[in-house]
Amino acid sequence: MIKEVIVVEGRDDITAVKKAVDAEVIAVGGFGINKKVIDRIKEAQKRQGVIILTDPDFAGEKIRRIISKRVQGIKHAYISQKDGIKDGDIGVENAEPDTIIRALECAKCENKEKREEFNVEDMIFFGLTGNNNSKKRRDILGKELGIGYCNTAQFLMRLNNYGITREEFIEAINKIGKEK
Repeated sequence: MIKEVIVVEGRDDITAVKKAVDAEVIAVGGFGINKKVIDRIKEAQKRQGVIILTDPDFAGEKIRRIISKRVQGIKHAYISQKDGIKDGDIGVENAEPDTIIRALECAKCENKEKREEFNVEDMIFFGLTGNNNSKKRRDILGKELGIGYCNTAQFLMRLNNYGITREEFIEAINKIGKEK
């Protein structure tokens, strides 16, 4: 059983999460996140902790940012677009239970202090930007590290803000097969 409360976008996401784990789940109902829902998430964070698991798309990222601004210390769990797509629809509700379990197990908490363990040079050196296959490498590495897929700037921010260590990063790079 997951001790944290899991925050998702909608009812179908609740169903998918409940198939994967025994946990309390809150659905925010999309962009219309009202004060009542935020207060409920704050209370859950105070009592048990919160993991946000939103869809791997623009809307999911926007919802994640809205909640992150209002509730401190939450964890972030990600599924890849590939793992969340079915019949052209992208969402947590399409993910297999084992994918959801892995995402929750790899959930990361943001560091609020400025940290610059990784920089653009790292992104270039490891082929995470500037190559034809950089997008694919970020997707695979993001899945391996549990920080999800995103563009280069966002990926760099997640590496630093989620406290990924250099050793953890190198181990993941080696696992996915460094091409340099």
